[in-house]
Amino acid sequence: MRRGRRLGVDVGDVRIGVAMCDPDGMIATPVETVPAGPAAHARLLQIASEIEVVEIVVGLPLSLSGREGPAAGKVRAFVQVLAAMSDRPVRLVDERLSTVTAGSQLRDSGRTGRGTRRVIDQAAAVVILQNALDAERTRGHAPGELVVVGEPTEGEA
Repeated sequence: MRRGRRLGVDVGDVRIGVAMCDPDGMIATPVETVPAGPAAHARLLQIASEIEVVEIVVGLPLSLSGREGPAAGKVRAFVQVLAAMSDRPVRLVDERLSTVTAGSQLRDSGRTGRGTRRVIDQAAAVVILQNALDAERTRGHAPGELVVVGEPTEGEA
């Protein structure tokens, strides 16, 4: 397992959930919810700098069959800009069912209603990052797809 904090990101049309892990990559925890929009990339990079992450892990929304739809295309466009602005590696990882899992975990912990809406994106980012950490620990190598600036990513070609 590579050492160093990582930032987990769940990109949405309205909000972007952010999570981080400890330096040993054992456990992911929520950080904040960033409003989507023109300032989102800069805020994510500011958070990454403040907590000194070695990598940014972004969830790629795939269908249950593993295919990419319009939401995946939006995330791929978002990460191209993020990677171009960042001095840290950016990775895309499969995020299938992360929001469903996060919602279930929040309900199980007693959180319901309006309060859940404010933290669901952070909880989804935690699920995305924790799954990536667990995958790396199990497989012995970084999960997902490294984003290379200016090159078409899978699904764009």
